Amino acid sequence: MSETKVALISGGNKGLGLETGRQLGKMGYTILLGSRDPLKGEAAAGPLREEGTDVRVVRLDVTRQTDIEAAVVMIEKEFGKLDVLVNNAGVMIEKGWTKNTTSETTLENLRTTFDANLFAVFALTKAVLPLLKKSDAGRVVNVSSILGSVSLQATKGSPTYGTKLFAYNASKAALNVLTISLAHELQGTKIKVNSAHPGWVKTDLGGSAAPMAVSDGAKTEVELATLGEDGPNGGFFHNGKSIPW
Repeated sequence: MSETKVALISGGNKGLGLETGRQLGKMGYTILLGSRDPLKGEAAAGPLREEGTDVRVVRLDVTRQTDIEAAVVMIEKEFGKLDVLVNNAGVMIEKGWTKNTTSETTLENLRTTFDANLFAVFALTKAVLPLLKKSDAGRVVNVSSILGSVSLQATKGSPTYGTKLFAYNASKAALNVLTISLAHELQGTKIKVNSAHPGWVKTDLGGSAAPMAVSDGAKTEVELATLGEDGPNGGFFHNGKSIPW
């Protein structure tokens, strides 16, 4: 079994996933960079290797069970355990921030969003859970969004009250319930499960108008991925501060 800490990051070939890998790599973690397209993954991994990080590219379309199963087999064979899972891959199909109408959401878009943002996260996490249990301190980071805070969505005057991206918001709220449920199941073990709100970050999903740099957005994911034994379990955080469910 590998003594080096190993982190699997879905959607790791760009944006927050790649930056999370960069920061964890500088801390000595072996990074398994999940990418739907291995060629894009290899292109993204190059600069990290130049910085001295041990990076392995993993073909991982999180909506394909065969990819998930192959990744589990590889991790078991090469490392015998997994220390960190960052569920970073996700989609936002709705466009614009204030003009979306819930009743006009299509069932197809709703299903596609939940498939990537909830069902795939559940499938991947469940598949690697036996490997996380072999770690001295397994950590699961579910990359959520403040838009998944039901209480803020329901509170007039809150920062997110006017942003009703129904499919996306609902999927992230459901992801938060997964965090709560799995953390409850694993309490008393060495595994900690938390949700992260990176912030509004300049990525393909966040857009160029976002105020935060990717390097700052990844800090919350990295912090939750490297929690000590006395760290929180089953919480929702941004930059070390709790977000209401």
